[in-house]
Amino acid sequence: MKKANRILWGILLIGSGVIFGLKSLGIVNVNVFFDGWWTLFIIVPCLIGLFTEREKTGNIIGIAVGIVLLLACRDILSFSLVRKLIVPAIIVIIGLKLIVSSFGSGKANEIIVKNKEAGKEPKVGCAAFSGCNMNFDGEVFDGADLTAAFGGVKCDLRGAIIEKDCVIKVTAVFGGIDVLVPENVNVKVNTTSIFGGASNKTAIHKEAPTIYVNGLCMFGGVEIK
Repeated sequence: MKKANRILWGILLIGSGVIFGLKSLGIVNVNVFFDGWWTLFIIVPCLIGLFTEREKTGNIIGIAVGIVLLLACRDILSFSLVRKLIVPAIIVIIGLKLIVSSFGSGKANEIIVKNKEAGKEPKVGCAAFSGCNMNFDGEVFDGADLTAAFGGVKCDLRGAIIEKDCVIKVTAVFGGIDVLVPENVNVKVNTTSIFGGASNKTAIHKEAPTIYVNGLCMFGGVEIK
């Protein structure tokens, strides 16, 4: 993903450099600073992220917002109409994402229900305007509920005993969550991201327990490695 991201940005910069060069030589007459040109700083990064990142929701919202603002700058839409519709449109996109993602979280919900029936409660880690470090060396790990709001949470599972599938619920709002996992597990991520995202840097291992990471990233990030 990172390689594809660099390639796309490289192509974009090369194309921009060629256009500026041709314009400077008088070969082409391109008005680079057209009305609403600044919206490209919203549209282009989100468009690249749409092809290079696993989580698409934040990028889709960014592209939609950028295009609507561009149309308003070009007098195709009125700014008064944009102000009225932009928030409802974002809410609808998030709602659709929640509905779609719920169909892929059945296994995780099943694990949570079974743990509750067995009297097993998830470990809780919360950081609000602060930091939180959790270490499970030598402990049997059945799941966790991690929240970072204007802070950071680090959950170290490298020394934990993971005997079966488990769930980690994450909520990162203007904060970050790092989950360090052992090599003998699989990780499946299902998050709703709003101008944020989740990164899964782990490898796939056959016949190994699976850690399901579900939750929300809003102007925040979750990294599993």
